[in-house]
Amino acid sequence: MSTRSIRVWAWLHKWSSLVCTVFMLLLCLTGLPLIFHHEIGHLLGTEIEAPELPATLEGQRASADAVMAAARSQYPDRIVQFMGKSDDDDRLWWTTLTPSPEPTEDYKSVTVDARTARVVGEYKVGEGFMDLMFRLHVDLFAGLPGKLFLGFMGLLLLLAVVSGVVLYAPFMRKLDFGTVRHERSTRVRWLDLHNLIGIVTLVWCFVVGATGVINTWADLLIKYWQYEHVGALLKPYQGQPLVPESQRLPTQRLLESAQAAAPGKKLYFVAFPGTAFSSPHHTTFFMRGDTPLTSKLMLPVLVDARTAEVTAAPELPWYLDALLISQPLHFGDYGGMPMKVLWALLDIATLVVLGSGLYLWLKKRGPAKAASRASPARAVVLGDAEQAVDTAR
Repeated sequence: MSTRSIRVWAWLHKWSSLVCTVFMLLLCLTGLPLIFHHEIGHLLGTEIEAPELPATLEGQRASADAVMAAARSQYPDRIVQFMGKSDDDDRLWWTTLTPSPEPTEDYKSVTVDARTARVVGEYKVGEGFMDLMFRLHVDLFAGLPGKLFLGFMGLLLLLAVVSGVVLYAPFMRKLDFGTVRHERSTRVRWLDLHNLIGIVTLVWCFVVGATGVINTWADLLIKYWQYEHVGALLKPYQGQPLVPESQRLPTQRLLESAQAAAPGKKLYFVAFPGTAFSSPHHTTFFMRGDTPLTSKLMLPVLVDARTAEVTAAPELPWYLDALLISQPLHFGDYGGMPMKVLWALLDIATLVVLGSGLYLWLKKRGPAKAASRASPARAVVLGDAEQAVDTAR
């Protein structure tokens, strides 16, 4: 690689890293507890758990309408926008209650025992340590603009990773893999550690960064899908008003129609008429498989709320499949506790890479900067890559 090419890649690496470092440090710090959000919830006593019942009652299940009625009894002046089964325990159903079908931040989340149709708890929306970590990690309390901003920071991280790999090859030309030159200055030792840990965490950092970027586009991808795909399916209903609750068939009957249209799949959640994931005329049932992969993918089944007729069950486009796969992968939610522990260790290692990169850039001021003026090859990992290559010769 020519000296000019190294300088170009070094410039890209330095500035992409510097611009995103503070935000990546924030995302790594907030992401660490989110990996263990269920375990922390149990520890803090904020996780809602199903009560123990006699063995004779464990296998029974209440109807979807009984579950919905139990939730509404807590807030009679609200409607149920969404309802679904808990990811961790199918004995529990969660319900989202709002003043109207329109999207809103004013919602209540009530959990109901699916066996007895009794309310077992209410999630305190926007309260507690984990909610703070989640909002900081997802959108910086800034909604869609915050998500898109963090997505841009994620793209800069990916550029920093790619440029770091390009610079790593000439740097390691004269050194064995894993070499840390303890006899050299503190700055050189940190340079070696930065490069070693960075190359070890390379794949994980790229995967988590890429899935994070995809997740920030979720709102836009869903809106595009609704406009481009769902809109075409609903043309026969165009101009018709929202189906009032008094004219809707029981939810359990609608669910049975959806299950008949999607054999072998299980219910994930229900979107009622007029809500963001349905239409004014349908109750939409999102179904999914039972394998590690298909349990992350969803099939929407649109059921006419008046007639229980299945209007459509369109396969989701590839970009929504990518979104659904990336969301759990981002938090290491595929392989149980071993994968969570691995994700946490790699998260901590990435914190070291980010912190050491910032230290190296700050340290080059002063003596290091003066030394670089005397050398035709000046740089460290966050921009002084040429000097790093020079020291390896």
